[in-house]
Amino acid sequence: MAESATPEQKVIVVDFGAQYGQLIARRVRDLHVYSEIVPCDITAAEVRAMAPAAIILSGGPASVYAEDAPSIDPEILALGIPVLGFCYGQQAMAVALGGEVGHTEKGEYGPALITRASESALFDGTPGEQTVWMSHRDAVSRVPEGFTVSSRTEVCPVASMEYPERKLYATQFHPEVRHTEFGQTMLRNF
Repeated sequence: MAESATPEQKVIVVDFGAQYGQLIARRVRDLHVYSEIVPCDITAAEVRAMAPAAIILSGGPASVYAEDAPSIDPEILALGIPVLGFCYGQQAMAVALGGEVGHTEKGEYGPALITRASESALFDGTPGEQTVWMSHRDAVSRVPEGFTVSSRTEVCPVASMEYPERKLYATQFHPEVRHTEFGQTMLRNF
């Protein structure tokens, strides 16, 4: 991401109703990058017109398999713009691209230990095991074609997933909320 916060090089935060949406946008601004929050019903054409340098998909309180669940225009994920999804954002990305999300037997709420499952562009320069902040009962149960599982927990087999060739990254957890240094490292890597 860029060194100066200007509207010419911006990150858009797609809001799925997360209580952390404003905090995500602020963490991006802390990296001296302009950020703007947009509603989740934004279209690929509208995103293209905004010409963002990157897109972040926020979390949200809904369940992606609920009848009226918010979703993302799948064409946004095909624009070639780097996308990073958090929590519900990961689940929305997975469903939009043909993956599956299920209700886990046991939820994770609060600190959870993730273990790196593969090489990861997103986690480069961070420890192989670290504590993150989880808040979920639903989780990705099958990643979309082309994605690699990059970390997991005892409860969540897909704590993060990546498709670097398409610039698509997602985590089930919220690194920027409690672990600012780790979250900022992820944002820089993204």
